[in-house]
Amino acid sequence: MSATYCVVGGGISGLVAAYRLRVAAGPDASITVFDPADRLGGILRTERLGGQHVDVGAEAFVARRPEMPALLAELGLAHRQVGTTGTRPLIYSQDRLHPLPQGTLQGLPADASSLAGLVDDATLAWIRDEPARPLSWRPGADPSVAELVGERFGEQVVTRSVEPLLTGVYAGSAATIGMRSGFPTVAAALDRGARSLTEAVRAAMGPPVTGSVFGAVDGGYQVLLDELIRRADVRWAQVGVEKVAAASPRGWTIVDDEGAHHRADAVVLAVPAPVLARIVADVAPRTAAAARRIPVASVAVVALALPGGTPLPPNSGVLVATGERRLHAKAATLTSRKWGPRGNVELLRLSFGRFGDNLARSVGDEELLAWGAEDLGTLFGVRTEPVDYLVQRWIDALPQYGPGHGALVAELRAGLPPTIAVAGAFLDGIGVPACVASATRAAAQLATARVAR
Repeated sequence: MSATYCVVGGGISGLVAAYRLRVAAGPDASITVFDPADRLGGILRTERLGGQHVDVGAEAFVARRPEMPALLAELGLAHRQVGTTGTRPLIYSQDRLHPLPQGTLQGLPADASSLAGLVDDATLAWIRDEPARPLSWRPGADPSVAELVGERFGEQVVTRSVEPLLTGVYAGSAATIGMRSGFPTVAAALDRGARSLTEAVRAAMGPPVTGSVFGAVDGGYQVLLDELIRRADVRWAQVGVEKVAAASPRGWTIVDDEGAHHRADAVVLAVPAPVLARIVADVAPRTAAAARRIPVASVAVVALALPGGTPLPPNSGVLVATGERRLHAKAATLTSRKWGPRGNVELLRLSFGRFGDNLARSVGDEELLAWGAEDLGTLFGVRTEPVDYLVQRWIDALPQYGPGHGALVAELRAGLPPTIAVAGAFLDGIGVPACVASATRAAAQLATARVAR
């Protein structure tokens, strides 16, 4: 008898898992994807703005990680991978724009001189003296980024150099992200015996990166999603899932939001941590308890198409330091500068909302647009009406990788039966490549479990 699989969640993690299951199980397997959204893709969402394709969720992937280039090649889409133009971002700090410091590892300085002009002289002296100060580090430790970096390099390095980059990735703060998640190679260097944070940063930096750091898909992520959906050959049940229940004599029952029951031999749960906690509360209480301990943040994206020729700087975007009261946005991406011009408009995105606030839920579209207009004036002196705009909200979409996150995820996975697997941004990394990796792992787990049974 052919296998029956259910995949709960139709984002990139769910769709990659469904595709991998199809490859492993063959054309006779039944694969159903449950997702109540108006389209599949989750936080990957491509829209038309000013006549051009623009991604209003995740818009790039780290090109040096192998998962996305390999997946695109496997799907015959390698020719659709594009890189950035090479422009660099700016940091907005102390009411002015600064070049993103070079010679750092995601804002961590290997040498004090790299932060000259961004932090004050006292902080530069503190960084220079850091190797001489005793370092207390226990192998395996996972303090918050704010705790370690603040103590070793000073608070200004946290708020002006490190936190803007972390906020751009997690919508959180240095206090909500653990060192092993935010800077795994630095933590590993400290485990190996680095005598200072400076030494650990230098050891972790490695050789200079050649080529584009980030990649994207020509035509938007929808190109990838469409091909995954086609190859996975799934049935889409456009409903949410209330819970997973044990079935007799074997397998699982998926109870959807409308009360219907669906049978499955094995299940992939590719949903955010808060949803996972609810769905598995009856069959995997240990997993549910672990999932409840993963905090999440919500953000809103305002995408704008400005008239062609609008004077914007030759940079990929702006990262905003913590505590800048003149701005509402936490980051701005100058899409047409970062990826190259498209059509006769200037495309850009502003991102609003951080962990701990309710902004993405509570602030209306008109106010967000007004904030965006104010911020463009503050940042670039631009006061031009957009020719087109979109507002997209991502509620509870960005998990926080706090101290001890790795152990928490191990506990979460250990509480699951062999024929239930998890995938998603809350597990092993928040970016698209990490989601692809977690989905591949989930599908392989289920294929192995069925073989072993």
